[in-house]
Amino acid sequence: LKARISKFPTFLPQPSAMSVSDHNKRTVTNFVNGKFEDAAGADIPVTSPADSKEITKVVSSTEADTQRAIDAANQAFPDWSSKTMKFRAAIMMKFHYLIREHADELADLIVLENGKNKAEALADVAKGNETVEYACSLPQVAQGKILEVSGGIHCRDERVPLGVVACVVPFNFPLMVPMWTTPIALVMGNCVVLKPSEKVPLTMRRVCELMQQAGFPAGVFNTVNGTAAVVNALIDSPVVRAVTFVGSSKVAELVATRCHKLHKRVVSLGGAKNHLVALPDADVNQTATDVVASFAGCCGQRCMAASVLLVVDPDGATFQPLLDAVVKLAGSLKPGQAAGEVGPLIDEAAYKRVNQYVTTSTETHGATLALDGRGWQTADQTGFYVGPTVMVHSDKQDPSLHEEIFGPVLSVFRVSTPEEALEIENANPYGNAACVYTRSGGAAEYMVSRFRAGMLGVNVGIPVPREPFSFGGLYGTQSKYGDGDITGDAAIEFFSTRRKVTVRWGEGASTAFKRPKVEDAANFNGKV
Repeated sequence: LKARISKFPTFLPQPSAMSVSDHNKRTVTNFVNGKFEDAAGADIPVTSPADSKEITKVVSSTEADTQRAIDAANQAFPDWSSKTMKFRAAIMMKFHYLIREHADELADLIVLENGKNKAEALADVAKGNETVEYACSLPQVAQGKILEVSGGIHCRDERVPLGVVACVVPFNFPLMVPMWTTPIALVMGNCVVLKPSEKVPLTMRRVCELMQQAGFPAGVFNTVNGTAAVVNALIDSPVVRAVTFVGSSKVAELVATRCHKLHKRVVSLGGAKNHLVALPDADVNQTATDVVASFAGCCGQRCMAASVLLVVDPDGATFQPLLDAVVKLAGSLKPGQAAGEVGPLIDEAAYKRVNQYVTTSTETHGATLALDGRGWQTADQTGFYVGPTVMVHSDKQDPSLHEEIFGPVLSVFRVSTPEEALEIENANPYGNAACVYTRSGGAAEYMVSRFRAGMLGVNVGIPVPREPFSFGGLYGTQSKYGDGDITGDAAIEFFSTRRKVTVRWGEGASTAFKRPKVEDAANFNGKV
């Protein structure tokens, strides 16, 4: 591939790598109108989760700082939206190339500021670039429709970009989640103002540089760093036509409510409490491997992570072997940031929260610790490490069975029937994901059709849809607020408006091309 593309030097920009230390020397500033610029607020320290040491600072933007980014995007919109979709996709293809060429560098930044291991960080980059790749295909999949709906009358619909859109993203996937929205929004013809998490700003700063290198015009893509003041300014601006948000359920609801009061399009994704159900015929080794990867991977800091394992055990024969297999595999994992190791939690607040849930479950609600990962944090460690923790519950009211912990903690509960498992899963306030482990197709369909969640798996503990399928939980739960999903074909709909055009050309100007008369009782054109 490199040999072929080397013949087209004007098409692909030449990447220039930077070391992680190069990034740390500079305070992370905003990217506005094609340039990095400072902000008026006080700088925010950024610490490494692995050792709690400060690695850089990031600016804290005010409403005025945010407005400059909005203005830049608004000024860039007329020219950018007037370009053909193929033109915009061609620039996105260059960006896709640059992401791939800089994958190792980007992964190192993710390891540094987020804490996940190198293999997980590379997967973060690859999954984000997969959505970039999908955006490059939009000229082939996002076209409108045309149909002769009556004699001499044609209707067509066209996808028209919204204008300036805002994207607010979390810390847990510094590249993947911003790419859920940005590439599709841009190729559809919108201009983007993105607010990265103040906990992980380094990755997106490098992305800004790569976007500029790919050839995106000034103002088309902008970033504004900071805290809640930035989010409020983006939502309240009448220029911003749509908002996407990924984060906690509490904030997701606030964002959606604020947007809806302004009649603003919004998709706002919150937290999760994902249930995995193991039926008696489940393959023990396969299930255990998948469950451990689901709840311990990325230190449990992902909205698709396993949280509750419900083991259907009517006769006492299946619960213990599966629990033993999960504990043995999870117990073999080690702390660290190399492939196969479990990285730290993002910060001290997360560390304290996870530990508090475990303490409350064991001391107040009678849960038994089959595996205690709290011993990973020793006196000489400065990072925020908690190892895989497995709790066996007897109290259905235990908060750990119902509330999002967002750490490497698995709650295990024994039930007698699939219906009992469904009752527990259906009752939880979230609705992001659920999975069933079984060798029976009929049993799988029975469970899938009765789960109360938006993304479902069969023998897949992290059932993340991949493009062109969209990502999003279930309406009416704490996992999703607002309109539609956030990736894939749903994002095409979200980031555009369907403009419908009905056309009739009169025949008075030419008698040479009269059409045969078509009887159409539903055609009232020109009639009273």
